[in-house]
Amino acid sequence: MKLTVDRNKLSETPESFLHHSGWGLIHDRRRGVSSFVKRLGSGFYPRLHLYVDERDNFVIFNMHMDQKEASYEGNHMHNAEYDNELVIAEIENIKRSLGVGSDQPRSSNPVQRESQSTISIPEPPRQSSSLAADLAALKAEKPKSFWQRVLGI
Repeated sequence: MKLTVDRNKLSETPESFLHHSGWGLIHDRRRGVSSFVKRLGSGFYPRLHLYVDERDNFVIFNMHMDQKEASYEGNHMHNAEYDNELVIAEIENIKRSLGVGSDQPRSSNPVQRESQSTISIPEPPRQSSSLAADLAALKAEKPKSFWQRVLGI
């Protein structure tokens, strides 16, 4: 999933922002490419993986989730998910941290247009008639997954 941000709206470099947001810098020596990762557990996988590209006056954050390491010889890549709920939630976290809203107007710039994402996660409707009813509704909701609890979403 990609997020495009106007470079002029950033108060610091993308690398500095990501470092302060808990992302770790890694460098792939085979391909000569640097990227950022955020671990989702105690091992190397699963993890969120983020590439940063700067074009003209735009910074493009390209994120996916690496599920596991390559499982057969000769393959250097791994299973990745580009639009699961954790990736969407982390893109929203980055938007909030940068002060970038989901309702940005679309640009005629083709780089920005292809990369922008608009995500809305609706809140479930609640009736706040009483505390007991609210507690009963909370208990009836589906419990959060392990990753939702870890990421606080």
